[in-house]
Amino acid sequence: MNELEVVDLATEAMWTGALIAGPILIAVLIVGVAVGIFQAATSINEMTLSFLPKLVVVTLLIALLGSWQLQYLVDFTRRVFERIPDLGG
Repeated sequence: MNELEVVDLATEAMWTGALIAGPILIAVLIVGVAVGIFQAATSINEMTLSFLPKLVVVTLLIALLGSWQLQYLVDFTRRVFERIPDLGG
């Protein structure tokens, strides 16, 4: 396995991680900003107010996207395992 294959594998791993975690992180970021603006506008500084909506959004997204994320991760893992025989040189 030469350096280009290693770089390709690392790039694919980073893209896989971004595609799996990205939708959840973006949704949590949007909810966090919205809750922060709401808290600033109303002067409510309750910690559970910022935590509970994020938890609900993460739970809903995992319920909706979980099967796709798992299938994508399984496909990536399968491709990595298929490359193992090429490591011997």
